[in-house]
Amino acid sequence: QVQLVESGGGLVQPGGSLRLSCAASGFTFGNYAMGWVRQAPGKGREWVSGINSGGGSTYYADSVKGRLTISRDGAKNTLYLKMNSLNPEDTAVYYCTKDYGAIATMAQYDYWGQGTQVTVSS
Repeated sequence: QVQLVESGGGLVQPGGSLRLSCAASGFTFGNYAMGWVRQAPGKGREWVSGINSGGGSTYYADSVKGRLTISRDGAKNTLYLKMNSLNPEDTAVYYCTKDYGAIATMAQYDYWGQGTQVTVSS
């Protein structure tokens, strides 16, 4: 069965950095686009970033463009999200998602992980 397991979250000061990882199993990782969504306290789920199956095309929400970088390693079946210049508005639970097909879409996914908490605070 499809499993997505996120890791790498934690507490970081404003301006700091984190790298999230998502270990994928139960499907052919290289055939599917992947992405990240987040949910802040008291708010709905927000699409953050997506990457096509081959890794050649990436997409970002305007709120994170220039600060976050999505990437994938097919040999390790792992998705990453490098987060720089973090601010308190980035505080949320971050979820790894698997898209329905090879082309990344904005939050049209069929599986997601259990999430990892990112807290940005001084």
